[in-house]
Amino acid sequence: MSTSRTLIQAAASTLLAAGIFAASGSALAADEAKEQCFGISKAGQNDCGGKYSKHSCAGQSKVDNDPNDFKMVPKGSCEKMGGKMKAAGDMMKK
Repeated sequence: MSTSRTLIQAAASTLLAAGIFAASGSALAADEAKEQCFGISKAGQNDCGGKYSKHSCAGQSKVDNDPNDFKMVPKGSCEKMGGKMKAAGDMMKK
């Protein structure tokens, strides 16, 4: 009986691993359909900050439309929303 139980556990583990790999692939595809859009997030609603931001990540922006904080948006929609593809600090370096 322990041999059949071991086989069932191995099969279940294999199916679980296959499901995890499939889910991570679809999450990656979803990320590829989005882009960083700087200067459009409201205070406390940013997805992260750029390298010139005064904080490290999500939900920490203090002001609306900070040009160094970004929000992930569908690819191709950033400039239509009034945002920029680069942080303000990146644009000043050129």
